[in-house]
Amino acid sequence: MNRPFRFGVLAAASGTGAEWTGRARAVADLGFAVLLTPDTLDTHAPLVALATAAAAVPELRVGPFVLAAPLRPPDAVAWEARSMTALTDGRFELGLGTGRPAAGSDAERLGLPWGSGRERLAALQATLAAVRAGERAHQGMVRTPLVVAASGPRALAAAARDADTVALAAPPTATREQVAAMAASLRGHPVEIATSLFAVGDRLPPDAARWAGPDAVRILRDPRCPARLRGSVATMAGELRRRRDEWGASYVVVGEAYARALAPVVARLAGT
Repeated sequence: MNRPFRFGVLAAASGTGAEWTGRARAVADLGFAVLLTPDTLDTHAPLVALATAAAAVPELRVGPFVLAAPLRPPDAVAWEARSMTALTDGRFELGLGTGRPAAGSDAERLGLPWGSGRERLAALQATLAAVRAGERAHQGMVRTPLVVAASGPRALAAAARDADTVALAAPPTATREQVAAMAASLRGHPVEIATSLFAVGDRLPPDAARWAGPDAVRILRDPRCPARLRGSVATMAGELRRRRDEWGASYVVVGEAYARALAPVVARLAGT
């Protein structure tokens, strides 16, 4: 049975408190349910920013998309997650992953080891275990939903076992078949599946090649490219329904720059 659609906006936390909370209010006013922010040293600290936004806009759920588990002690993440869940009245979702490709430079700046892919996956698994152990030790606490970003077979298996939501960490240049294969590996597991949109409508990001590689523009122009959504509202809504039917993907995340373009689709599909 398909899960109802929900939609989130990924926004880099920056600026003053008034500027940031104003952007959070705009996300809610456009009909999105979740405000997400990345984990980078070049933006505000994600949990501080999300706590500020949640206090200012009480109808929004909030979450990091996603914390790099190798950069934090597992028990510290569990402590902060419990605090966020309590202080937002259960509106916090803890996003975790092994770290985006550039996160190794953040580790270097922080003076922390980065480790191999296997070591980073072990750090993610230890953090997931610490969050659940902390909840068992603090009975009566609201359970924190876990969102795990994963792409490789081992990470997807770990996410399927421990997460509430699995965010398919496909690059913008991934093919439809590659995304479908990732989703298929989760079949039979009771998890929500999230996908991300790199572009919506006819306008591509001006720095697409820098972020997604030299072939990004060509690939994003392919009508079958899963990282892009375009056409009429009815066409885009129909495409998301097909993806839900084929992949089980019901949670859609879009960058802040394209939130307004996706808003009419959100109005049509959210909760259905």
